This record gives sequence, structure tokens and C-alpha cells, in this order.
Amino acid sequence: MKGKTVGLVGISCLLLASIAMAGPAKDKDKDKDKEPAGKIVDTGSFGVFMNGHRIATEKFSIQQDASGSIAKSEFKTEEGAAQASQSSELQMAPSGELKKYEWKEISPGKAQAVIVPADNLLVERSTNNPQDKPEEHPFLLPTSTSVLDDYFFIHREILAWKFLATGCRRDNGLVACPQNQQLKFGVINPHQRSSMLVSVAFTGKEKVPVHGAERELDHFVLKSEAGDWSMWFDDQFKLVRIVVASDNTEVVRD
Repeated sequence: MKGKTVGLVGISCLLLASIAMAGPAKDKDKDKDKEPAGKIVDTGSFGVFMNGHRIATEKFSIQQDASGSIAKSEFKTEEGAAQASQSSELQMAPSGELKKYEWKEISPGKAQAVIVPADNLLVERSTNNPQDKPEEHPFLLPTSTSVLDDYFFIHREILAWKFLATGCRRDNGLVACPQNQQLKFGVINPHQRSSMLVSVAFTGKEKVPVHGAERELDHFVLKSEAGDWSMWFDDQFKLVRIVVASDNTEVVRD
């Protein structure tokens, strides 16, 4: 099969319970009592650079358990008079479907938004002041819609995992992805109160600079009406680097 073949880890299991690998079947019940309530599948931070200067940091963690997964993130600009701080929490079912998304502006303002499924819709309730009554913004979208919010780059990693789970083939513990084959996904951007279609494609392995050293990473391209994002992942499918050429922006895992 033309494409790449890499080792499958528990990360891609986040989005399709059917390919979860908890160990040999004969040991499953024995190990069940030993398993912690939740497993961290990724944690760390991204540095955000514009024109070569660090302007912000995103700290994140993704935890998985029997009820699904929770991705938490905190975005802060560099210290200064106008330092901004925001947080988000994305809750997903074991199938990867959206259960709840919450975003909060911690400073300088106090805006917040929540997205929940309701009557075959996704409903966003947002306000610029916690004391005000939230405005409702319904979206005729299924719960399989992915969240791609501004400032939270870990959402791009989760979307890539969905691409791996739906567009690639698993055989004997290995994953094969056809090169340059685009898959389309419906996404919602809570900050912009908008939805759109995006596409993701795997283009092959590339040698790219990361923290002054050259690394061979898997290259994925995210295309949308807002422009193209180049994303590079390591062999564990963890996001290492993003380049948004149109904005002179680079995101790098610390």
C-alpha cells in the first residue's frame, strides 16, 4: 500500500474506540483493576512565534478514560501591560463526538462561551460579561463536528488524530496513510461563531528544523478558507511544529 507505515500508539485510539488496544484479551479483566481513572495521552506546551519572536505559550493536556477524553488548554501571551490569558476544555465521547466545549477569557476581559449538543444541533452560548444573559447561536451541525478554536493549537493535533483514525488503515499494529489524499471535516470555531469545511492530507516525511536541530517528521497539510497550515508530527503522532506562512507564524512544541 502506498503511503507511510508507522507504529500505532494509544493516541490515535482517542477517536475510535473500535481500535483501542488495552493489551491482550486474556489479561484485560486482570489489568482493569490496576488501570488509573484516567490516562494522560499527551501533555506539554507550545511556543507561539511571530516573525521569529515568541509572543505566547499554550499549555495543554489530554486525558482519556472509559467515558471519553478531555483536552484542557491554557493560552497566555508574553508578560506585559496587555497580557492576555484564555482557557478551554474540550470533552469528547469515546467515539470522538463532541460532548461539551467551554472557553473562558481570564484577562484582560471576562468573556466566555459554551457549546453543547441540543436537539440535533450544536448550540453556542456566549457572553462578554458573566453577569449578562448568554446569547444563543445554533449550528445545524452533528456532534461529529471538530472544534478548531483560535489560539488552541492542540485542537489541530486532535483533528489530525481523527484523520488517522478515519483515513488510514491499521494492519498488524501498523498504520498506513495514502499520500496526498485529502479528507474533509466539518469544524466549528467558537471564537468566530462560525463553521466551515476543512481538509487534511498526509504528504510524506520531511526533514525540518526544530529548536536548531534537523528532525525527520511526518508532514500534514490543513487547508481551509482561512489559508493553509503545515503541521509536522513525530512517530507517536504528537504535534511538533506548525507553520502558517501567510501570517509569518510558527508554533513549536517546547
